[in-house]
Amino acid sequence: MSSIKKAVAVVAVSGGMDSCVTAAIANEKYRLAFAHINYGQRTEKRELKAFNDIADFYKVKERLVIDYTHLSKIGGSSLTDINISVIKADLSSREVPTSYVPFRNANILSACVSWAEVLNAKVVFIGAVHEDSSGYPDCRPEFFSAFEKMIDLGTKPETNIRIETPVIRFSKSEIIKKGIELNAPLHLTWSCYQNEDKACGVCDSCALRLRGFQMAGIEDPIPYITRPDYL
Repeated sequence: MSSIKKAVAVVAVSGGMDSCVTAAIANEKYRLAFAHINYGQRTEKRELKAFNDIADFYKVKERLVIDYTHLSKIGGSSLTDINISVIKADLSSREVPTSYVPFRNANILSACVSWAEVLNAKVVFIGAVHEDSSGYPDCRPEFFSAFEKMIDLGTKPETNIRIETPVIRFSKSEIIKKGIELNAPLHLTWSCYQNEDKACGVCDSCALRLRGFQMAGIEDPIPYITRPDYL
């Protein structure tokens, strides 16, 4: 076993599948520091439980939970505004869905970069997915490249922080297979946008997740009210 101390990586962990597998990838090379954002989303308590369960699995000591109440005050998303319905998934749609939280990833990255600078971490991991996502504009690779430039301009001269998006080009089925390969605790994750006990199975996030498991030929280990066939 190497006696060399691993460098620290800050990982944005929502409690969902993508961030869990991203954490598993980061764990191969880095000592993990987990950051989680509560922003008034419908499943806030369940996502926080998943975050802590995943952190326990990886024995993460450094955990940061931030309450971003301004995102729920701003609204504009079905995740944060109870007056906007969580619509049923349409996996063929290329429109930005109602579940998009305006500029959320920029808010998340800002907190993670601030913490990374304090921890002297060299990298921030985030589980953004582009090609198999629901069309969120802040999940594009170009967005993260631009944000890296902003980090260079807005931090101390000696600070050098990269953003790593290891699953950004993966499909959901590829993320699942990678997670299983790395023994990621997918059974501890939560993806549903509207329920905290049993996943609904019909929101965008549930549909993308279930289709991924179905394409991978693997049973999704979390409980669902209904499991439609998305193939």
